[in-house]
Amino acid sequence: MLKKNKPKKSRFSILYILIFLAVLYILQMFFSPRAEEISYSKFRFYLKNGLISDCTVGADLIRGYYKKISQEGNKEEKAAFVTVPIQDMTLVNELESQKIPFKGAVESNFLKNILMWWVFPFGIMTLGWFFLFKKVGGMGSPFSSFGKAKVKLYSDSGTQKTTFIDVAGCDEAKEELKEIIDFLSYPERFQKLGGKIPKGVLLIGPPGTGKTLLAKAVAGEAGVAFFSISGSDFVEMFVGMGAARVRDMFEQAKEKAPCIVFIDEIDSVGRQRGTGLGGGHDEREQTLNQLLAEMDGFNSQKGVIIIAATNRPDVLDGALLRPGRFDRQITVDRPDLTGRESILAVHARGVKLASDINLKIIAKRTPGFSGADLANVVNEAALLAARHNKDSVGMEELESAIDRVLAGPERKSRIMSDKEKKTVAFHESGHTLVAALLPNTDPVHKVSIIPRGAAALGYTMQLPTEDKYLTSESEILDMLCVLLGGRAAEELILNEISTGAQNDLEKVSQLARNYVCRFGMSKKVGPQTFGRQSGNIFLGHDLVQEKEYSEKTAVIIDEEVSRIITESHEKVRKLLTDNRDKLNMLAKRLEEEEVLDGEQVLELLHVEKKHTKTHKIADITPVEQPQQNLQYTQKYLR
Repeated sequence: MLKKNKPKKSRFSILYILIFLAVLYILQMFFSPRAEEISYSKFRFYLKNGLISDCTVGADLIRGYYKKISQEGNKEEKAAFVTVPIQDMTLVNELESQKIPFKGAVESNFLKNILMWWVFPFGIMTLGWFFLFKKVGGMGSPFSSFGKAKVKLYSDSGTQKTTFIDVAGCDEAKEELKEIIDFLSYPERFQKLGGKIPKGVLLIGPPGTGKTLLAKAVAGEAGVAFFSISGSDFVEMFVGMGAARVRDMFEQAKEKAPCIVFIDEIDSVGRQRGTGLGGGHDEREQTLNQLLAEMDGFNSQKGVIIIAATNRPDVLDGALLRPGRFDRQITVDRPDLTGRESILAVHARGVKLASDINLKIIAKRTPGFSGADLANVVNEAALLAARHNKDSVGMEELESAIDRVLAGPERKSRIMSDKEKKTVAFHESGHTLVAALLPNTDPVHKVSIIPRGAAALGYTMQLPTEDKYLTSESEILDMLCVLLGGRAAEELILNEISTGAQNDLEKVSQLARNYVCRFGMSKKVGPQTFGRQSGNIFLGHDLVQEKEYSEKTAVIIDEEVSRIITESHEKVRKLLTDNRDKLNMLAKRLEEEEVLDGEQVLELLHVEKKHTKTHKIADITPVEQPQQNLQYTQKYLR
């Protein structure tokens, strides 16, 4: 529960006094009655005609009131006037003859001018600055409160305490963090043997995998205070504020020890030093230097542990990662099949599910989803069920929610012409048929020609039969064929091509170049990689990619990439030509029904269902898993 310490507010604070004085000044300056400045000749004219009511004669000014006839002509008003006198010896006699009351005055405007135009405005400014300094300052410096760390303190006294029960799908990370709980709960067990409690734990993983939730669960399990702050909260426009906030954060943590300090997105202040434009010593580097010094200086025996999270460990400074600072680095990866099922069960606890719900099927449909993605799926399903006035969430809503998260909402209002609909149908049928016929591809789960999202006019979804972390050469080549299936189907049936294959061709080009340059699978080029990316992390790797090969090698690489794409394209054209009747039948059925699931496709094509593939170690090439296999292979006709 968030702990709030609200200061007591005085009923009549200095702010109210300032506002009151400012209002008085404005009233005095702008709303007080102002005398009409008239010429002396006009004053003599009023005097001659008996319009002067009374006046005060001074050495510099003559003030008084004269009779003013209203615009209606039936009402007499008194109006103030002021004029500058001249040497007129007959003025007193004239006033006496008119029986006008008058008096003399010695005017001294010096003090009045000083008070009105100097003392009063500068007094308001001084009180304003005093209030500002008191509000944001204190302890000597008017801006010292900017150096206060913007940490949020979560105590363990709340009713909604986060524990490991609320965290699913990352069992290995939880096992690692359980030792941290033991350090905080029973420090003497480790200290009596001479062991030192780790100072820092770095959680590394993609966005949405539960790094922040894990840190809260550690604090909840240990029953200690939990400080939370974002890395961007340290950096301020004022020089030195970031370092001051780091110092204040550690001071607060020492007062609440034992406790956990969680720094989210630490890469915003922990980036490598000396990599900015010009290599200057900026505010961010000063903040990092202070963080390094504080982590060296504080004693972990007091029970203060720093937990940080980032999804960019490659940009962190090396001094931050050395032992003695962040002693442990824990990877929080995307969950596997069992983990996804557990996460869905956690998020479905507060949702009314139908009796036919099978979360294992939903978990199989969502490979590569993070915990945040799965939470979004459950929430979208609940919203869909409520929109259709259903009493519970069923499998239909969960399936629709997955499609919505992956490809966006359906755009049924987008009406396509018959020609465009036919093009989309043959394009997606080409993808589907190639995926169904080739042996080393994931089975088709669904194909649709209903527009979704901002630009997708159709899509083909392939559902992996298992979580895979390695990809073989034959699987990559078949993946290229599936991506080229839509373009080849348009060429074969419609005798012309459209812009619908733009996204497919981008993926084909990237995958073929990775095949040659990163995976080392080309026999002509050999088992080596090209284009090591080690440039400035602020300029971007692609902008400063180092070229470690000659122009001759570059020509060979381009020829190999073109050869692989051309051979894959020819293979796909032959495959579709041999099965042209199935392509026409699938496209016609797709035009009629608009959406087909995997079972309908296999039944229509008379193709056996693919089972889980098992690979021998020799058949698997240990390469980095392409992103297309971590999630559904989606083809969008753009």
